[in-house]
Amino acid sequence: MSNIKIRLTILNFLQFFVWGAWLISLGGYMIQTLNFTGGQVGSIYATMGIASLFMPAIMGIIADRWVNAERVLGFAHLIGAVLLFFAAGETDFGVLYVLLLLNSMMYMPTIALDNTVSYSILEQNKFDIVKSFPPIRVWGTIGFIAAMWVVDLMGWTISPVQLYVASAASLVLGIYAMTLPSCPPENKTKGSSWVSAMGFDAFVLFKKRKMSVFFIFSMLLGAALQITNTFGEPFLHDFASDFADAFAVQHPSLLMSISQMSETVFILTIPFFLKRFGIKKVMLFSMFAWVLRFAFFAIGDPGGGLVWLVLSMIVYGLAFDFFNISGSLFVELEAKPKIRASAQGLFIMMTNGFGAFLGATASGLVVDYFTRGGVKQWDLIWYSFAAYALLIAILFMILFKYRHNPKAVEKAEEAGKI
Repeated sequence: MSNIKIRLTILNFLQFFVWGAWLISLGGYMIQTLNFTGGQVGSIYATMGIASLFMPAIMGIIADRWVNAERVLGFAHLIGAVLLFFAAGETDFGVLYVLLLLNSMMYMPTIALDNTVSYSILEQNKFDIVKSFPPIRVWGTIGFIAAMWVVDLMGWTISPVQLYVASAASLVLGIYAMTLPSCPPENKTKGSSWVSAMGFDAFVLFKKRKMSVFFIFSMLLGAALQITNTFGEPFLHDFASDFADAFAVQHPSLLMSISQMSETVFILTIPFFLKRFGIKKVMLFSMFAWVLRFAFFAIGDPGGGLVWLVLSMIVYGLAFDFFNISGSLFVELEAKPKIRASAQGLFIMMTNGFGAFLGATASGLVVDYFTRGGVKQWDLIWYSFAAYALLIAILFMILFKYRHNPKAVEKAEEAGKI
């Protein structure tokens, strides 16, 4: 592997190590240690949805027009490191909410900036991006898993130390990003309107019934992703009284990390499923997988029911990958070339923005609703989420009209889009 590829591999590893250090375990810390309510925990996780609505576009414009992308990436992580450091020492809900909202505003744009910097540097060095980037990007997932394992094995899943770990990693990444090859502004958005630059011109797609139905369901399914991110570990921690020595209670992040491992496996199967079954059916597979994800949580436990928890982690890869990849391909095939980039941005906005906000906020209210005398009725909580996913799948099956086009899928695969 060339020096450039190694440097970008380190970049992607650190990018997702920062996130993995707290994303899955923070809910457990807030509920078990800080005694926050489900609604409070949900609202803090919803900050990622709020930030995703506008900050990636704003940071992207800055990198396109005025400041080198690697510097924007570096500064964002340096500011994020400071915010995470202060968040680690805070126990008041209001102050912690503000700090983590500001951190989300810094971190969420860096996911796209990481891609921008990687693409730019690979292009400068005459590498084939389609072939070279995926093996580099997979190290991002490895970084996420590694952070989860570090936090878990060190016993920090319900400790503020996880935020200090994320802060330190963000500081290292911020400094490291500044040393990367220059990625100067290309003025991609210069001369265009702010409406276009922000991606709002893609909203014209809502005039087409097929697209409007798709985007609405993207938001509704995007809500599902945030649910287990927010409450997966708090659920496992609540078994401590009955299964104190069980693996799932002692090492919840290790168990949850199977979900990310599953994701890396299922993504390899997507071309086969898309060619064989088509976009709509693959999306439906994802929706029914979400039903199983939640239902397996409802019937599982760290004792004799551990197998159901493991199955829930495994099915996550199908649930997450199949909709995100097939949905992105659907947008690519249906949007006109001049607004494809904006349309992809709109897809991300609906899933990671509005959807994440909806999922984190609503799931917190559901958890509080099924809490009696301080005891959470987790089986009813997870069954309600499973019913939600099932309803989405049934409605999508009825309302979304799309005819499978194998040749279009084959062309997309040849172009490296799946």
